[in-house]
Amino acid sequence: MKHTEYEQELIRRRAMMKGHGEGADSEDYPASDQDSGLPSPPLFLAKGGENIIPLPKTFDEIVKTSDVTAIMEGRKSRRLFDREEGLTLEELSYLLWMTQGVKEVAGNAIRVSVRTVPSAGSRHALETYLYINRVEGLHPGLYHYLAEEHKLEFLKYEKGQARELSAAFLGQTYFSGSAAAFIWTAVPYRMEWRYQERAAKYILLDAGHVCQNLYLAGEAIGCSVCAVGAYEQELADRFLGLDSKEGYDKEEEFVIYGACVGR
Repeated sequence: MKHTEYEQELIRRRAMMKGHGEGADSEDYPASDQDSGLPSPPLFLAKGGENIIPLPKTFDEIVKTSDVTAIMEGRKSRRLFDREEGLTLEELSYLLWMTQGVKEVAGNAIRVSVRTVPSAGSRHALETYLYINRVEGLHPGLYHYLAEEHKLEFLKYEKGQARELSAAFLGQTYFSGSAAAFIWTAVPYRMEWRYQERAAKYILLDAGHVCQNLYLAGEAIGCSVCAVGAYEQELADRFLGLDSKEGYDKEEEFVIYGACVGR
């Protein structure tokens, strides 16, 4: 049966969801970089900002409920946010810890990070960026979460930043106008080093783990959360200072998902 070009593309996408691509079972398929003895990529991105902000790790006073059933039943997407009231630093810290917090860095020959979310092989190929509007104690602007240290690094603030972010996320102003917009990027080689072509599937699964944790953590502290998967890749990457051109680069990083949080 002859397939149209569109159908062939859908077949390729389905193959990715199945976890393998063409040639994956071939004896000629190259060994993974891990099996080839190449060193594992860094677990975390190097610091890029000058202003580093420590985050609190005591959350007893902000958690409103620990009832898992109530949290699951209450979880829903909410897009309407209070434009005056924001988050406390403790609340933001809690959301970051629950979505990408590092509980332990383990291993000898191969180092892995054990976090508050699962990841295939503990590879954790995601990074968290934040566009802050209203968080107590933080200036508005773009931040990056230093998961290993549980700290924030301030990257930049520019006039018109919110408009750029809104345009990147297809004019969804509730995203850029929330108290804090979470923007997750993928660093694919962290996963490809071990899993080769299966890495794409695992990274997408990991993104789902992270965002669901944000929903549940937000519900636990009485915050509204809305996931956003619609964005313009080039504009979203440019907003973070990333390069969207296609190619194989072991240091490549690009936006993969977003979510916004507020009252």
